[in-house]
Amino acid sequence: MAKQKYYVVWSGRKTGIFTSWDECKKQVHGVKGARYKSFTSKQEAEEAFENGSNPTVSKNRPTKSNYIEESISVDAACSGNPGDMEYKGVITKDGQEIFHHGPVPNGTNNIGEFIAIVHALAYLQKKKSNMPIYSDSATALSWVRKKRPNTKLRRDQSTEEVWKLIDRATKWLEQNTYSNKLLKWETHLWGESKADFGRK
Repeated sequence: MAKQKYYVVWSGRKTGIFTSWDECKKQVHGVKGARYKSFTSKQEAEEAFENGSNPTVSKNRPTKSNYIEESISVDAACSGNPGDMEYKGVITKDGQEIFHHGPVPNGTNNIGEFIAIVHALAYLQKKKSNMPIYSDSATALSWVRKKRPNTKLRRDQSTEEVWKLIDRATKWLEQNTYSNKLLKWETHLWGESKADFGRK
């Protein structure tokens, strides 16, 4: 039996603590700047809601001002692992979508995040911008730094479309340099990023 979760909504249609993802989703889906997070105990959720952040964070520590608003945030979603994968990039400050690709069959979440980061780098290079890029996937960030994904996804006819995207991203990393900072989006401090697909 699945363990009970408690969902804190700091910013949404209604704020408070909800006991199901469906109820939480009603308050945050499609809401710009929505901030929410799940907790495994009611006490943690109550403390987090009262403090306006994760209970392990000092009450005096800001939650909004720690990230760079003038940046791009990326996210990927995958129904299954592997499964239908899509990714997008948005302006962190206002959530304006700048690219969206997919769904593509037989991808994974980390692969989607990896491709999304490279897509953002290529986009910013064309704009001659050194804006930083946020992703909540530490795995994908490390893959980009190594210029190659360490994926076990098999390469065959069923994954051909995904591998074309991987190859294109890997080739771009091998042939280009960039000065943009690649940063981890700290969901526990800032809530879900504006690139989030809202499919928890």
